[in-house]
Amino acid sequence: MQPLVRTERDGRVLVIQMCRANKRNAVNRELADQLDEAFNLLEDDPELWAGVLTGSEGVFSAGSDLTADGDYWTDRGGEYGLIRRTRRTPLVAAVEGPALGGGLELVLACDLVVASDTARLGLPEVKRGLVPACAGLFRGPRALPVNLARELALVGDPFDAQRAYAAGLVNVVTEAGGALAAAVSLAQRICDNAPVAVRASLAAMDAWLTESDELGWRATGEAVSAVRASADHREGIAAFLEKRRPKWTGR
Repeated sequence: MQPLVRTERDGRVLVIQMCRANKRNAVNRELADQLDEAFNLLEDDPELWAGVLTGSEGVFSAGSDLTADGDYWTDRGGEYGLIRRTRRTPLVAAVEGPALGGGLELVLACDLVVASDTARLGLPEVKRGLVPACAGLFRGPRALPVNLARELALVGDPFDAQRAYAAGLVNVVTEAGGALAAAVSLAQRICDNAPVAVRASLAAMDAWLTESDELGWRATGEAVSAVRASADHREGIAAFLEKRRPKWTGR
């Protein structure tokens, strides 16, 4: 069986590549476990000073595999092996093509973002009778102007790389096919610096940024519970799997 995650060392940088392109790198149990293993390596190996997370074959990730029924939690990293992970090693997202739903939430869990002009970043959950459940509802407003974050969550249409760059979510925009090389270059620039100082700086910023996470997770849990009890939730999933337009009832 082909691995769903490939890792490659480039000096002190670990490149982590999702390789489930036939499913648009949607995260199921197996992909989550392999991502968790890769992020454990990045965090535990003292010879690794930065990481890059990327997709494959022109797609970053479509987020959760709906057929997994939520089975993508890992003990150390939470959802997808990353979303609730406490990290001290900087991580750069390299985005080509769609990063949607949980795919964007993976991006929001990274420290820096490089995106090619093919990137599409969005939270389409409302189109399926769902809500973003992997921190998008509070990391989105943290990373973006609040009205843009509301647009992502309430309208559900994706942003392109240039709009995300103008809003401050993306650090570097490249031509198609250039995101990974640019992300590795950015990670190597981090590695040119003193690793103790880098990790201490990241820890200090994260301590401030994540102070309200407990409230964010509690509010997200309430939103998820309300949606899962609705008929629209069941209709949205059915319509998505049957490749048809949903028929909402508001119940």
